[in-house]
Amino acid sequence: MPDASGELLGGLSEGEFLRRFWQKRPLLVRGALRGRGLDPGLRTLFRLARRDDVDARLIERSSRGWRVAQAPLERAVLEALGDERWTLLVHDLELHLPVAERLLRRFGFLSWARIDDVMVSYAATGGGVGPHFDSYDVFLVQGPGRRRWQLARPRRWRIENDAPLKLIEGFRAEIEYVLEPGDLLYLPTGWGHDGVALEPGFTWSIGARAPHAAELASSFLDYLQEHRLPAGEYRDPGRTPAKSPAHIDTDMLRKAEAMLAPLRWRRADVAEALGEYLSSPKAHVFFTPPRKALARSAFGRSLASNRVRLDPRTRLLRRARRFFVNGDGFTPPPAAHAALAALADRRVLDGRTVASGGQADLIFEWYRRGWVGLERKE
Repeated sequence: MPDASGELLGGLSEGEFLRRFWQKRPLLVRGALRGRGLDPGLRTLFRLARRDDVDARLIERSSRGWRVAQAPLERAVLEALGDERWTLLVHDLELHLPVAERLLRRFGFLSWARIDDVMVSYAATGGGVGPHFDSYDVFLVQGPGRRRWQLARPRRWRIENDAPLKLIEGFRAEIEYVLEPGDLLYLPTGWGHDGVALEPGFTWSIGARAPHAAELASSFLDYLQEHRLPAGEYRDPGRTPAKSPAHIDTDMLRKAEAMLAPLRWRRADVAEALGEYLSSPKAHVFFTPPRKALARSAFGRSLASNRVRLDPRTRLLRRARRFFVNGDGFTPPPAAHAALAALADRRVLDGRTVASGGQADLIFEWYRRGWVGLERKE
């Protein structure tokens, strides 16, 4: 992957950033992305926030406290907003706007398995979401407008009980920055922060995915249930009358223990379950097949003059010779490994390379499902 150092990381190489700052301390980079098309347009965000397949929130603050409304939002509500103290958050913007996907790909040095999404916050003057902390690392990129950020080091935060948001009670800032258009601020997990718009503007947020242990355990148990749990039903033909109907007897405990004793897993099971989990699209994500799909023969011919690009919603990851796409694992033939690995890393690949790897049939099936698309070579 191309090095994302230079402007983006303030002259640091990717390795230097990860060694010195990642999950250790904040980093402010002035002019990291200046003049790079960081204005998605408020009307565009309004349009997205009205859809029921988009994760968006409207947050307003008044003398009576905070108010939060979830998408889909009514047109009348959005158009009646005033000039101060409200914020519109739109998540997963990379699924809807090419500029957001391009921004997210700048952070590929973290690995696609660790990057979650791009969120955009539009805030009117005085708007914000209050002092809070995130359980994941985040890069904040300032678009048009200025926003003041107040930061505090991680600690055991107290959360306000009566607010509709997880706000830090008694937040006291230790560091303060004013972000100008194009500035980048990296915040490690757990840092308290409070951003307030000094004028109307956009802030882009690139979040690093950090699944909780409980989420991983739940996903792994689902995998074990499907692949590893022993078959058979509980049987006790020699059962004797119960002296105490409420008592779980020792014989039943022993039989249950014996049924579960064969349950074992290997590192390969963990890797498979993790690959399926990390590559699974979010619950609200749906794929749209092409309206006028090419026939298989025409698709094969078109590969010579087109590039194959993964749909923004598609998650393609790999572990050794095993690949995972949108929650499904598969092992391609050895001759196809290099081409599929390049597609997974770069997200786009010359169609002839796909065809030469012998995976035209597989890519055609992905194309029919809406997982990949064709685009003309430049």
